[in-house]
Amino acid sequence: MPLYEHTFLARQDLAQAQVDALAENATSIIKDNGGKVVKTETWGLRSLAYRIAKNRKAHYVMLDIDAPAPALAELERQSNINEDIIRFLTIRVDEHESGPSAMMRRGEKERERRSDRGDRGDRPERSEFRVAREEEVE
Repeated sequence: MPLYEHTFLARQDLAQAQVDALAENATSIIKDNGGKVVKTETWGLRSLAYRIAKNRKAHYVMLDIDAPAPALAELERQSNINEDIIRFLTIRVDEHESGPSAMMRRGEKERERRSDRGDRGDRPERSEFRVAREEEVE
């Protein structure tokens, strides 16, 4: 069966549980039509490049799918009907990525970079600063 990546954007005012329910609904549509969802990734609430239907942000979800073309046609038809999904894109791929997608790896790198911002070593620790300050006050 052909391999696909299906990414959809859900409205910003939905709760995470509702977004998970949308992903679960897409998974059930694929399974009912003879396919399978290999991996599901939720990228979270992210800013959009431009406003779409008065939304400045959207919940991003990506599904790696192994299914026949009619299953994808049904998924896209249901996505068009659903008012909670503001955009979607399905592409055919030669093979699925092993491990996390590029978006998930990017998020990990940003978290690592933020955690590296800790102590630069050019000033005393906060507790040392307090002790020195208290000595000045006395």
